[in-house]
Amino acid sequence: MLRRPALGAALTALATLLGLLAAPPAQPAAAAPVRIMPLGDSITGSPGCWRALLWNRLQNTGHTNIDFVGTLAPPGCGQPYDGDNEGHGGYLATTVANQNQLPGWLSATRPDIVLMHFGTNDVWSNIPPATILDAYGRLVDQMRASNPGMKILVARIIPMAPTNCADCAQRVVALNNAIPAWAAGKTTAQSPITVVDQWAGFSTGADTYDGVHPNAAGDQKISDKWYPALVAALGGTSPTTPPTTTPPTTPPGQGAGCTASYRIANQWQGGFQGEVTVRNTGAAPLTGWTVRFTFGGDQRIGQAWNATVSQNGAEVTARNVSWNGNLAPNASTTIGFVASMTGSNATPSPSCATG
Repeated sequence: MLRRPALGAALTALATLLGLLAAPPAQPAAAAPVRIMPLGDSITGSPGCWRALLWNRLQNTGHTNIDFVGTLAPPGCGQPYDGDNEGHGGYLATTVANQNQLPGWLSATRPDIVLMHFGTNDVWSNIPPATILDAYGRLVDQMRASNPGMKILVARIIPMAPTNCADCAQRVVALNNAIPAWAAGKTTAQSPITVVDQWAGFSTGADTYDGVHPNAAGDQKISDKWYPALVAALGGTSPTTPPTTTPPTTPPGQGAGCTASYRIANQWQGGFQGEVTVRNTGAAPLTGWTVRFTFGGDQRIGQAWNATVSQNGAEVTARNVSWNGNLAPNASTTIGFVASMTGSNATPSPSCATG
């Protein structure tokens, strides 16, 4: 027979054991949200409603553990969203770098990812691309001082055609053409820089309300361009699982095919910006394409992107580059160019061939 002290000790030990068995297992601490800073000028912040579209698309596709950060309060965009940002209307990237303004914003918000669409006001002020890119480099250095693992998404900025700046359209092209090489020289494995082409497919006529600032259609395009690059920076593709489908069998005689459509995106005295959209109209994936068209006047292409372009007299040939030759059925890609002209600028009829 147990004595009372021994019995009491045994009962206490039994109660402790039962309490441990009944207690729920410890839960791991929730991961901190990824902090994302939209950085730029009025295109980002005044009101910059592409951020609302981007935020809600991320939420709707399962990317909920995120926090848009910035020292500026969110403007109204007609829908709920996390609107904190660093979109400072009228600011120049060069001024922000020269006056060392970014470190304070970084220390207040501690971002993990920066989305940077910056330079419109610098271009408007006729600051050379090399000077703007030097400022970009100093801003990146400050981002990395704040967070050595910072992921940085840098935009090729949207086109602009303000009424008081006839040369701005070409200045934007000059800056944008220099950005990929700058990024390639500045990126690191620890802190990668991704270039996001906000310029291609964006029209100052259709997608802005004043030749500079995006309207609703422009906001949608900007959001759509940021989304895949930001999802990749967050760690992969969308976590939502698409429905399982059986790949279709290509019927005989219904293989790959393509069409090309041409449009003049912008035009100014002595020059213009053209775009050609290539679409896979067949039932099988494309593995390559070639577009041909003939100008009706003295147009001469000076710069092109998203294709290897050659011109012989009035005849132009554009072939896919390594990353946009493979197109799934009904998928499309857009190539662009800047050309000079002195006469009329009729729209040519392009043809498309596969392979």
